[in-house]
Amino acid sequence: MEIACLDLEGVLVPEIWIAFAEATGIESLRATTRDIPDYDVLMKQRLRILDEHNLKLSDIQKVIATLKPLDGAVDFVDWLRERFQVVILSDTFYEFSQPLMRQLGFPTLLCHRLIIDDSDRVVDYQLRQKDPKRQSVIALKSLYYRIIAAGDSYNDTTMLSEAHAGILFHAPDNVIREFPQFPAVHTFDALKQEFIKASSRKLTL
Repeated sequence: MEIACLDLEGVLVPEIWIAFAEATGIESLRATTRDIPDYDVLMKQRLRILDEHNLKLSDIQKVIATLKPLDGAVDFVDWLRERFQVVILSDTFYEFSQPLMRQLGFPTLLCHRLIIDDSDRVVDYQLRQKDPKRQSVIALKSLYYRIIAAGDSYNDTTMLSEAHAGILFHAPDNVIREFPQFPAVHTFDALKQEFIKASSRKLTL
């Protein structure tokens, strides 16, 4: 059996922090793992900005409630489910994910948690483990699954390298240039074709 491991933001749904930056007008919140490879540096920057502007978890959740999956994402996930087991490996947080997961039909999601104080202030975050996407792929491989993974950012590249096959999807030019070993596609139809190529089975559209 084969498992499809997908990143979430930028692959299936909009980048949450970019959407929040646009809603608040705070340009520095637009930074993502496409820009800053070190996730801890990125999150500490985000937490500092939230604190400076007195923004709470509920402010972020209000913006997330307005978001929809990327065009074609729901159909793509449905297509994958018919052919693979599907697991979302994301550096988002469970406190963010519910509205978007509902629209995607609640695929399995492995991500992180935020630490919130009594005033709804985001005071810290708790990683599931170090390099969690890669570690998840290692764990699934230990169960003798074949893994095909797709992602768009620096924080996906260890997952793509660990998988039996890795695919860049919607990746920016800098990531594509730095990781030429992965095929890079930009449409869901092309991504389907890459999954078919990477499968050890005879699959069709």
